[in-house]
Amino acid sequence: MGREAINAPGAAAVGPYSHGVIANGFVYLSGQTPIDSVTGRLVDGGTEAQVHQCFRNLLTALEGAGLSFDKVVKCNVFLTDMGDFASMNAVYAKHFSKPYPARTTIGVASLPLGARVEIEMVAATS
Repeated sequence: MGREAINAPGAAAVGPYSHGVIANGFVYLSGQTPIDSVTGRLVDGGTEAQVHQCFRNLLTALEGAGLSFDKVVKCNVFLTDMGDFASMNAVYAKHFSKPYPARTTIGVASLPLGARVEIEMVAATS
């Protein structure tokens, strides 16, 4: 099994990893935090603004593989406060249509750089 790295221009990374990897007909995207790739800082605003930025970063990585959100089959969402679930869900719903991708939402103690949310995705290449 080989793997092809995706390193999309305009997507932020805070460590030694690829934005995604293509393997066996799927694209596995690394978790994206709400970092503005221009400033290198977390976006201002609450959870809603941070979720929007996560999706912008994820779309940049997907586009690096020639894909869009309609190819996403699975999402994992990590929240530092499950009280943010409703606002995350409202933004999330704007990026997908039926049939929605499978999803897991997990409450975590903390995320890199103090982010409130991180999202990772798996997309099909065909």
